[in-house]
Amino acid sequence: MRSPTGNGDPLPLDGLTVVAVEQAVAAPFATRQLADLGARVIKVERVDGGDFARGYDTAAGGLASHFVWCNRGKESLALDLKDPRGLDVVRRLVADADVFVQNLAHGAAARLGLDAATLCAAHPRLVAVDISGYGASGPYADKRAYDMLVQCEAGLVSVTGTPEQPVKAGVPAADIAAGMYAFSGVLAALVRRGTTGRGGPVEVSMLEALAEWMGHPLHHTLHGGTPPVRTGLAHAVIAPYDAYPTADGGRVLLSVQNDREWRRLAEQVLGRPELAGDPAFATNPARVAHRDRTDEVVAKALGVLDADEAMARLEAAGIACARLRDVRELAEHPQLAARDRWREVGSPVGPLRALLPPITLPGGDEARMGAVPALGEHTESLLRAVGMTGDEIAALRRDGVVA
Repeated sequence: MRSPTGNGDPLPLDGLTVVAVEQAVAAPFATRQLADLGARVIKVERVDGGDFARGYDTAAGGLASHFVWCNRGKESLALDLKDPRGLDVVRRLVADADVFVQNLAHGAAARLGLDAATLCAAHPRLVAVDISGYGASGPYADKRAYDMLVQCEAGLVSVTGTPEQPVKAGVPAADIAAGMYAFSGVLAALVRRGTTGRGGPVEVSMLEALAEWMGHPLHHTLHGGTPPVRTGLAHAVIAPYDAYPTADGGRVLLSVQNDREWRRLAEQVLGRPELAGDPAFATNPARVAHRDRTDEVVAKALGVLDADEAMARLEAAGIACARLRDVRELAEHPQLAARDRWREVGSPVGPLRALLPPITLPGGDEARMGAVPALGEHTESLLRAVGMTGDEIAALRRDGVVA
């Protein structure tokens, strides 16, 4: 696939075929990254409703927002893997594939012979990925794992929220973490295959992926003796670093990273130059110790300004700052518009807006942003591609093995 606006070079994964027996978010998010970079991704779904993420909501013009987000650019094959004929179709596809990804419930892939170890033994050049909640072994291996549950087990919820109330992240952080490590694991395994000729298994668990993202609070606790406290939008060990209301009802965030910046803030924004040398405010440990007083003087100065004026003063003083935006405001963000990051992708309900992926390729070649598939949209063409005749396909349809 070549970008119509690029230099004509193929995308990095052009020519690679990925077969994915996937559901929900973690594996579909990983394979969507591969599709965006040019890989052909064949998504194997259940015949009775497909990937259950299709039914999460109807917010995207009648389609589920999670599904639209994670599944563009794929071919949908609806199969009953409990029927040997359906399983045989997957095995035929895998025989010619470069990558296989699955995130079925623990033990399900192994029972079907679709676990990474089994497939890689049969196909040495194949890169096969097992994504699970807690890993293939250990006391939690059989435990059901959904994003919020893993966020809790990984401690993310304990450091997110206010002092009074822990909260989960507003996005599926455990799923995204696992998906991105699966994506990077596939790329690393493909590089290794380029030098050794062998693919091999890749294992990623949601718990271990999110535990890695917990590195700062984990090291703070292990080596500092105490876990970080929940501070809402504030920073646990830096002040001022928070959101402050403005006169027009907005909220502006600012971050003072060192004492030189505090001096500039005090002189140029707060209009209180004496605070630069005041022992209660002059150093970051002092400002953290007197956080209530620090926040009070900052809030008082910004509270008489509208958001635009507050941002202008902070930027003129060289203070890092931002607006607290909601999701609709993100969709209208001037930086995304200025950088031309929005595109349209096809779907069963018509064109839908979508952001380009954050990996910008050299030479102007754009990621491939293919259509969101209908359930089983590519079933017949894929069955013919593996050598099935019209009569064989008709028999599979009659028996409910394909949809």
